[in-house]
Amino acid sequence: MFVSDVTPFHIAFPVNDLEAARTFYGEVLGCAEGRSSEQWIDFNLFGHQIVAHYQSGYVSDNHTNPVDGHNVPVPHFGVVLSWTLWEQLADRLKRHDVKFVIDPYVRFEGEVGEQATMFFLDPSGNALEFKAFKDLKQLFAK
Repeated sequence: MFVSDVTPFHIAFPVNDLEAARTFYGEVLGCAEGRSSEQWIDFNLFGHQIVAHYQSGYVSDNHTNPVDGHNVPVPHFGVVLSWTLWEQLADRLKRHDVKFVIDPYVRFEGEVGEQATMFFLDPSGNALEFKAFKDLKQLFAK
């Protein structure tokens, strides 16, 4: 079922440095900061609530799965954006010299399900994917 009026999701994830997370999510990604404490920070990620929780010594143990000739990091999280917002975010990340795990590119170009995607890591090694579809109705297509 595709829902057009999607309510915000919430995800909490570990980080090993709250100040580095504050800089990355706040300044690099442009997320507004919400409530915080000495142990966690809320961020507004394109209308969704993400919470970075401090975990001493946390090291991401990213696994990868092969997809279209790329090693996709798992687990990962992110947001499906409009094509224009996706392009703007890719440009912003490049200006901030973010190192991509998978550079921004278009999958299935000219085909059903055409989508833009990119993968990168936060300072604690958490993987993020942002994508956009030429036709958002293809998001859950088989």
